[in-house]
Amino acid sequence: MPKVAFYTLGCKLNYAETSAIGKKFLDRGYEVVEFGSPAEVCVINTCSVTGRADRESRQIIRRAVRTSQKPFVIVTGCYAQLEPNEIAAVRGVDLILGSREKFDLFDYVGTLEKSLYPHVFVSPIETTDDFGTAVSTTVGERTRAFLKIQDGCDYNCSFCTIPLARGLSRSQSGDMTVIQARELVAQGYKEIVLTGVNVGDYDRRPGGGLLPLLQRLTEIDGLERIRISSIEPNLITAEILDFVASSRKVCSHFHIPLQSGCDEILKGMRRRYTTGQYRQLVERIRNRLPDCAIGVDVIVGFPGETDDRFAQTCTFLNELPYSYLHVFTYSERPNTPAAKYLNHVEPRIRYKRNETLRMLGLGKKRQFYENMVGAAATILCEKDNDGSMRFGFTDNYVRVGVPLDAAAENDLVPVRIVGIHDGICIGRPGWEQVAG
Repeated sequence: MPKVAFYTLGCKLNYAETSAIGKKFLDRGYEVVEFGSPAEVCVINTCSVTGRADRESRQIIRRAVRTSQKPFVIVTGCYAQLEPNEIAAVRGVDLILGSREKFDLFDYVGTLEKSLYPHVFVSPIETTDDFGTAVSTTVGERTRAFLKIQDGCDYNCSFCTIPLARGLSRSQSGDMTVIQARELVAQGYKEIVLTGVNVGDYDRRPGGGLLPLLQRLTEIDGLERIRISSIEPNLITAEILDFVASSRKVCSHFHIPLQSGCDEILKGMRRRYTTGQYRQLVERIRNRLPDCAIGVDVIVGFPGETDDRFAQTCTFLNELPYSYLHVFTYSERPNTPAAKYLNHVEPRIRYKRNETLRMLGLGKKRQFYENMVGAAATILCEKDNDGSMRFGFTDNYVRVGVPLDAAAENDLVPVRIVGIHDGICIGRPGWEQVAG
């Protein structure tokens, strides 16, 4: 049986798409093995959101090339779409596929024989208007599945390459999404994470939208949890918030990109809200769902971010009632408007600011976990364990450990959170789940 290995960099959407590509190999009789193991084929799904992501992609490509069996190396993803010539310069790469080509991979692989120079198939992004495949299970994971419902973005933020790498916003039909969700439940998955570049922009046709899709998905028997991945703040409507608050199945968890706590910087980023509007949204969520997990993305070191403007961001984030923080260091991306802005921040200052906000975020997460001590919750247990404890997440994204003998992988276990150890909540099994 031929073997194939995968490596995925970047976002949840990339993981969903790698899974879709993996299914094509499984359907052709391949065995999926760990990256680095001997394999006839190695597929790398790259990211290009920052310069660091580009570097990591190149490092992984070189690792794949150096493996002992000299596999047929296929590179796809955002970095492949944006910089195919940089990848082609890495000796040992065999095939480079763009955003349009990656889901038809077997139309391009030929006989899978290695050659001196890679074959490159990357169409202009303007021609990429199909949705692709959204089968979304993860190899070795049977607890949670990523289901791609949307791709591309029309927002054109000044720092972002995603529209250049993935094209305009487009969505999978509600009927197809429901069919795929049912298939995932039949395979044993109890939680589905809805993924996309801009999930809140799902299906803008009359009668469409994210809310009607959520309503349909909650009707699927056996689907216990529906989690929304990152969603833009201007797209969380009052109706969506009300539905999440009233639903037993939709997770009490919003991950909402902020990017800066300074209005001047937000304007330069071409974001579609002010800090005042963002604060009102978070407070509205917190009032409606007191235990809701609220994740925040922020970028440090954007051009024009003076000490005073960074201080504004620190103050804003310190006062905001969120649950955890993801911090990204700004990276100039080719062909983006921000790359041409003046007043760039020195790299050493960017990294220092990243560390400052990272520590602030850790404190917020610790506070959120402390507030959960004493609460009753239900965790969905994962394979992950340390030999004595098995770990899982509550619907509001709190990581909880329970005794290994008290739960198996993919069990839904009611617990009482009794403490915190090494940054993880400790659960006592056997408490009844809180209604609602």
